[in-house]
Amino acid sequence: MENELKLLTGAMVALALATSTLVVIPYLQLSDLKPAAGLKPYTAAQLRGRDQYIRNGCVYCHSQQPRDKAQAPDAQRGWGRASVAADYYYDNPHLLGTMRTGPDLLNIGARQPSADWQLGHLYQPRAYTPGSIMPSYPYLFDIKSEAESGDRVVTLPPGYTPAGKVVVAKPEVLDLVQYLLGLDRTYPAIPAPGGKK
Repeated sequence: MENELKLLTGAMVALALATSTLVVIPYLQLSDLKPAAGLKPYTAAQLRGRDQYIRNGCVYCHSQQPRDKAQAPDAQRGWGRASVAADYYYDNPHLLGTMRTGPDLLNIGARQPSADWQLGHLYQPRAYTPGSIMPSYPYLFDIKSEAESGDRVVTLPPGYTPAGKVVVAKPEVLDLVQYLLGLDRTYPAIPAPGGKK
């Protein structure tokens, strides 16, 4: 019985230390954090687009956390400066991601600021990035014989538009594109509490 009590006590102490280190201390360090001066809250369309980003599984292949140049060549890849905690002030839940199957998207709005490019890339990624393994999302678009008033027609490279048809973006993909265009954290980073820039 004495060994089991020591084992249980040791496990509880380890759990308490891990909880303090991974949850309590970071919470205390970041509890007074304010948004960066250049960061704006999401619009209603961007929030709906963020929901589409989650529903379509974008977070499974794309991260939103460029790393410091000492840890990875993210800046050399053109993904922008290393992210800081204030970059995620309005994100709930945070969509940091764990995989890098595709490029980091935290600054995709600065790297690819064209809504036409974003729409076309979502419709057929290989038309814009040959060899891409990103799936296409044709269910976010309608194929019509002709565009109606108010339709957002997607301009695609030659050979990717169905013959005699037009590709029209649905409202949910327009919201998704607004979210992607809003991912622009190119404002100056603020220093982390007690840390360096």
